[in-house]
Amino acid sequence: MTPPLIPVILAGGKGERFWPLSRRKRPKQFLSLDGSGDSLLQATAKRLLSIAQGWENLWVITSALVADGVTEQLPELPLSNLLVEPEGRDTAPAVAWATLEVAKKYGEETVIGFFPADHWIADQSAFEKILTAASQQAREFPSIVTLGITPTYPSTGYGYIQQGQQINTSSVPVYKVSRFTEKPERPTAESFLASGDYSWNSGMFIFRASVVISELEKYVPEIIKPLQAQGVSIYPQLEKKSIDYALMEKTQLAYIIPAEFPWDDLGDWNAIERLLQGEKTNVELAQHLGLESENCIFYASDSNELIVTIGLKDLVVVRDKNVTLIVQKERTQDIKQVLKQIQAKPDLDSFL
Repeated sequence: MTPPLIPVILAGGKGERFWPLSRRKRPKQFLSLDGSGDSLLQATAKRLLSIAQGWENLWVITSALVADGVTEQLPELPLSNLLVEPEGRDTAPAVAWATLEVAKKYGEETVIGFFPADHWIADQSAFEKILTAASQQAREFPSIVTLGITPTYPSTGYGYIQQGQQINTSSVPVYKVSRFTEKPERPTAESFLASGDYSWNSGMFIFRASVVISELEKYVPEIIKPLQAQGVSIYPQLEKKSIDYALMEKTQLAYIIPAEFPWDDLGDWNAIERLLQGEKTNVELAQHLGLESENCIFYASDSNELIVTIGLKDLVVVRDKNVTLIVQKERTQDIKQVLKQIQAKPDLDSFL
């Protein structure tokens, strides 16, 4: 029996802003960052198992580079439910291919949900309630339903979605999407927060397969048509596009359900502070001895190593294997720029 929703985990990301802990063959989704002992991927799978009604209905799409790691982390996942991209082409091809494959097995009227592998969600009951409402909306109406996170501060690191007209078709409020806005400047983010009708873009969305296949044919035929005709073999020739840019910003069928469960996308090292700081001066995931050091994040992968600091403030210090990273907390987004420099030097390949 097909469950109400077939979940697909998007697990092909690199997690570069968590370098050096996140490496080429050990991306962020394989890391345990919240102290639970489960990796982000494992926690995501556990969160979705009850929705899927068992491993046989849970799917994962990932890259060839880390596919073996996915099978090690999720040994119960049927290999037939693991979709391996020959190379990453961003989320639009991933969503298109996975939707076609799930539709082949369950039919085009199946409701599918896509979920990034690197989210932290604290309230399982609230999460399942929202998914039930989203699945109902997608099943009963031509809809692409995205889950919007109620903002708690004026973040400049998230995209925003404006809520339009409310429609009363399910157990929780559902709104027509008015517009998407990519990562805004702080004054704009503050105005969004004050308005009360914007949500953070979570990257989670639910729809009937037939609806999204039709919308992809309308807006990005250059992606969906080759996949329909030739399957995954055409993948390397597809254009890199995000699903937001390729479809969600263009479709007239986008709806949003604001969600108030505790959530974080764990985008960079500062997320660790949001999760774990509590009342402490620093976040210490390492043996740390400090003198007049405050508002810092310290991480060491080897428990036998000691980090000693004097007079530091607002820094991230990470020690992993053969790399030490020291960066201002407000500059963690620039880790990607450093990685580009490393990638340009073949003699530094071992540090990736």
